[in-house]
Amino acid sequence: MNDFQAVADRVEIEALRGEFTDAAMMDDHDRLASLFTHDAVYRIPDAGIEHAGREAIRAGTGQLSQAWDYFVQTTHPGAILLDGDTASGRAYVCELGRLRDGGSMLNYALFHDRYRRTPEGWKFTERVFEVRYFDTTPLPGSAQVTAAQFTEPASEERLERAAAALRAHNFAVEILDDVAAARTHLKALIPAGAGVFTAASETLRLSGIDDDINTGGQYQAVKPRLLAMDRATEADEIRRLQASPDVEVGSVAAVTETGSIVIASGSGSQLPGYAGGAGHAIWIVGAQKVVPDLSTALRRVEEHVFPLENVRSQEVYGVPSAINRLLILNAEPRPGRATVLLLREAIGF
Repeated sequence: MNDFQAVADRVEIEALRGEFTDAAMMDDHDRLASLFTHDAVYRIPDAGIEHAGREAIRAGTGQLSQAWDYFVQTTHPGAILLDGDTASGRAYVCELGRLRDGGSMLNYALFHDRYRRTPEGWKFTERVFEVRYFDTTPLPGSAQVTAAQFTEPASEERLERAAAALRAHNFAVEILDDVAAARTHLKALIPAGAGVFTAASETLRLSGIDDDINTGGQYQAVKPRLLAMDRATEADEIRRLQASPDVEVGSVAAVTETGSIVIASGSGSQLPGYAGGAGHAIWIVGAQKVVPDLSTALRRVEEHVFPLENVRSQEVYGVPSAINRLLILNAEPRPGRATVLLLREAIGF
């Protein structure tokens, strides 16, 4: 019976250690904290981290996870020394990941553990992380986002993270509930009588913003004027009107949580104003367009936005689209010239 109990205890303790890694990888910090006793301690001495008690462990590990762009932890079985209703042991760990600030990490480490049998099963009473090897060489990979995720609205946390990064890069940013709020807010952002150019955008078309600006009579709408001009004899004037309006309104292909904006174009007509020609550039951005980093943003352009735009272009214009020009804005040299209205809902491509 004692031998059977020892085997059962070892299996349960090993499952406890596996549950810790799974909870960490799934960002389930409530579950992770529940693996500890109420008086437990979790320490990472090399980082000066110590959390005592379940609530502190839950809060502390949650805060740590927010710093990562991506993070992978694998834990391998180690020693377990049983002593009645308590035990001690070690597990061997490999971790790699990249921080949202761009830093990378690869380490090999040990967990030094103490366990206690409780009415709910074995729990950690102490878990100490000892690093044996640490490498900060930049990792070439990126957080993988599936094609399906390009249509899912970003969480409030991710929207806030993107907004903070954009503001740090001199973009003005507001997070709004939906496109109806954006339509209303545009009236405060655009002075009556201003010359306004609306770039081709499904977001503007679906929201009604395109019609508001071009047929509402409140502004000097540039697009109706362009459509009435002769492209053969007035090409220079068309180019100048598109390149330097008082205000240009449109959308983007992607916004990164590191504070960059990506815009793809077939003709390039909207890009001069966005890049600096417009007195004020305003983008209405659905929550599904927020991505972790620049490499994912470029994937979103090629794998998601372009196929949809190609279909639209052939239906509307009778010709295929192309990613002929790509504009990446990493910062705004004139603070406040460019405004991003981040929506909590998905709209457009």
